[in-house]
Amino acid sequence: MSNSRDLLPVKKICSFPFPCVTVCSVMTSNATHDPAELGDLERAIMRLIWQHGELTAENVREELDRPLKDSTIRTVLRRLEEKGYVTHTVEGRTYLYRPAEASQLVAGRAVKRIIDWFCDGSVESLLVGMVDSAVLDRKELQRLADRIAATKKGKKS
Repeated sequence: MSNSRDLLPVKKICSFPFPCVTVCSVMTSNATHDPAELGDLERAIMRLIWQHGELTAENVREELDRPLKDSTIRTVLRRLEEKGYVTHTVEGRTYLYRPAEASQLVAGRAVKRIIDWFCDGSVESLLVGMVDSAVLDRKELQRLADRIAATKKGKKS
Protein backbone atom coordinates (compact mmCIF):
# COMPACT_ATOMS: atom_id res chain seq x y z
CA MET A 1 0.00 0.00 0.00
CA SER A 2 1.28 3.42 -0.80
CA ASN A 3 1.35 6.23 1.65
CA SER A 4 -0.31 9.54 0.75
CA ARG A 5 3.16 11.07 0.87
CA ASP A 6 4.19 8.75 -1.98
CA LEU A 7 1.58 10.18 -4.37
CA LEU A 8 2.63 12.69 -6.98
CA PRO A 9 1.46 16.23 -6.39
CA VAL A 10 -1.62 17.26 -8.35
CA LYS A 11 -1.03 20.20 -10.62
CA LYS A 12 -3.72 22.83 -10.24
CA ILE A 13 -5.02 23.77 -13.68
CA CYS A 14 -7.36 26.58 -12.64
CA SER A 15 -6.40 29.50 -10.49
CA PHE A 16 -9.99 30.24 -9.49
CA PRO A 17 -11.36 29.45 -6.04
CA PHE A 18 -14.14 27.38 -7.66
CA PRO A 19 -14.16 24.41 -10.05
CA CYS A 20 -13.48 25.18 -13.70
CA VAL A 21 -16.09 24.48 -16.34
CA THR A 22 -16.18 24.67 -20.11
CA VAL A 23 -17.53 28.07 -21.05
CA CYS A 24 -17.63 27.58 -24.80
CA SER A 25 -17.62 24.45 -26.88
CA VAL A 26 -17.95 24.43 -30.64
CA MET A 27 -18.59 21.42 -32.87
CA THR A 28 -17.53 21.57 -36.49
CA SER A 29 -19.62 20.86 -39.58
CA ASN A 30 -19.60 17.64 -41.52
CA ALA A 31 -21.25 18.51 -44.82
CA THR A 32 -21.30 14.94 -46.15
CA HIS A 33 -24.77 13.90 -44.99
CA ASP A 34 -27.49 13.65 -47.63
CA PRO A 35 -30.22 16.25 -46.86
CA ALA A 36 -32.79 13.99 -48.54
CA GLU A 37 -32.38 11.61 -45.60
CA LEU A 38 -33.56 14.12 -42.98
CA GLY A 39 -36.80 13.18 -41.26
CA ASP A 40 -39.82 15.45 -40.88
CA LEU A 41 -38.91 16.50 -37.32
CA GLU A 42 -35.28 17.14 -38.29
CA ARG A 43 -36.41 19.34 -41.20
CA ALA A 44 -38.87 21.23 -38.97
CA ILE A 45 -36.12 21.90 -36.42
CA MET A 46 -33.68 23.01 -39.13
CA ARG A 47 -36.28 25.43 -40.53
CA LEU A 48 -36.61 26.98 -37.06
CA ILE A 49 -32.86 27.26 -36.54
CA TRP A 50 -32.36 28.80 -40.00
CA GLN A 51 -35.24 31.19 -39.35
CA HIS A 52 -34.03 32.33 -35.92
CA GLY A 53 -30.27 31.93 -36.36
CA GLU A 54 -29.72 30.62 -32.83
CA LEU A 55 -31.97 28.66 -30.48
CA THR A 56 -31.79 26.66 -27.27
CA ALA A 57 -33.44 23.24 -27.07
CA GLU A 58 -36.19 24.85 -24.98
CA ASN A 59 -36.74 27.53 -27.66
CA VAL A 60 -37.03 24.80 -30.29
CA ARG A 61 -39.56 22.88 -28.18
CA GLU A 62 -41.66 26.02 -27.67
CA GLU A 63 -41.58 26.96 -31.38
CA LEU A 64 -42.58 23.53 -32.73
CA ASP A 65 -46.23 23.02 -33.59
CA ARG A 66 -46.41 19.72 -31.72
CA PRO A 67 -45.81 18.79 -28.08
CA LEU A 68 -42.59 16.84 -27.60
CA LYS A 69 -40.49 15.98 -24.57
CA ASP A 70 -37.37 18.01 -23.92
CA SER A 71 -35.28 14.85 -24.20
CA THR A 72 -36.66 14.19 -27.69
CA ILE A 73 -35.67 17.67 -28.86
CA ARG A 74 -32.18 17.35 -27.36
CA THR A 75 -31.71 13.95 -29.03
CA VAL A 76 -32.73 15.31 -32.44
CA LEU A 77 -30.44 18.35 -31.99
CA ARG A 78 -27.54 16.05 -31.05
CA ARG A 79 -28.18 13.93 -34.14
CA LEU A 80 -28.39 17.01 -36.36
CA GLU A 81 -25.03 18.06 -34.94
CA GLU A 82 -23.55 14.61 -35.61
CA LYS A 83 -24.81 14.86 -39.20
CA GLY A 84 -23.20 18.31 -39.57
CA TYR A 85 -26.31 20.51 -39.80
CA VAL A 86 -25.95 22.42 -36.52
CA THR A 87 -23.18 23.51 -34.22
CA HIS A 88 -23.49 24.57 -30.63
CA THR A 89 -21.81 26.80 -28.12
CA VAL A 90 -22.24 26.52 -24.38
CA GLU A 91 -23.07 29.56 -22.31
CA GLY A 92 -23.19 28.61 -18.67
CA ARG A 93 -25.07 25.32 -18.81
CA THR A 94 -27.17 26.20 -21.86
CA TYR A 95 -26.47 24.88 -25.34
CA LEU A 96 -27.08 27.43 -28.09
CA TYR A 97 -27.62 25.81 -31.48
CA ARG A 98 -26.79 27.53 -34.77
CA PRO A 99 -26.91 26.33 -38.36
CA ALA A 100 -23.59 24.93 -39.55
CA GLU A 101 -24.41 26.05 -43.10
CA ALA A 102 -26.85 28.38 -44.80
CA SER A 103 -30.07 26.74 -45.93
CA GLN A 104 -29.19 27.51 -49.56
CA LEU A 105 -26.04 25.38 -49.34
CA VAL A 106 -27.94 22.44 -47.88
CA ALA A 107 -30.66 22.88 -50.52
CA GLY A 108 -27.97 22.93 -53.20
CA ARG A 109 -26.65 19.57 -51.99
CA ALA A 110 -30.18 18.15 -51.98
CA VAL A 111 -30.82 19.38 -55.53
CA LYS A 112 -27.47 17.96 -56.65
CA ARG A 113 -28.61 14.58 -55.35
CA ILE A 114 -31.90 14.88 -57.28
CA ILE A 115 -30.01 15.88 -60.44
CA ASP A 116 -27.75 12.85 -60.04
CA TRP A 117 -30.65 10.47 -59.35
CA PHE A 118 -33.20 11.59 -61.91
CA CYS A 119 -31.35 13.62 -64.55
CA ASP A 120 -28.07 11.71 -64.90
CA GLY A 121 -26.23 14.75 -63.59
CA SER A 122 -27.73 17.19 -66.12
CA VAL A 123 -28.77 20.53 -64.64
CA GLU A 124 -30.27 21.40 -68.01
CA SER A 125 -32.59 18.37 -67.83
CA LEU A 126 -33.69 19.40 -64.36
CA LEU A 127 -34.46 22.98 -65.43
CA VAL A 128 -36.33 21.87 -68.55
CA GLY A 129 -38.36 19.50 -66.40
CA MET A 130 -39.12 22.30 -63.94
CA VAL A 131 -40.32 24.55 -66.76
CA ASP A 132 -42.33 21.73 -68.38
CA SER A 133 -44.05 20.92 -65.06
CA ALA A 134 -44.72 24.62 -64.29
CA VAL A 135 -42.42 24.72 -61.25
CA LEU A 136 -40.46 27.49 -62.98
CA ASP A 137 -41.85 29.81 -65.62
CA ARG A 138 -39.77 31.31 -68.39
CA LYS A 139 -39.49 34.69 -66.58
CA GLU A 140 -38.04 33.03 -63.49
CA LEU A 141 -35.66 31.04 -65.65
CA GLN A 142 -34.52 34.24 -67.36
CA ARG A 143 -33.96 35.92 -63.96
CA LEU A 144 -31.82 32.96 -62.94
CA ALA A 145 -29.84 33.16 -66.18
CA ASP A 146 -29.29 36.91 -65.65
CA ARG A 147 -28.18 36.32 -62.06
CA ILE A 148 -25.73 33.62 -63.14
CA ALA A 149 -24.35 35.88 -65.88
CA ALA A 150 -23.91 38.73 -63.38
CA THR A 151 -22.13 36.44 -60.94
CA LYS A 152 -19.77 35.18 -63.63
CA LYS A 153 -19.12 38.74 -64.78
CA GLY A 154 -18.32 39.81 -61.22
CA LYS A 155 -15.78 36.97 -60.82
CA LYS A 156 -13.91 38.05 -63.95
CA SER A 157 -13.37 41.57 -62.61
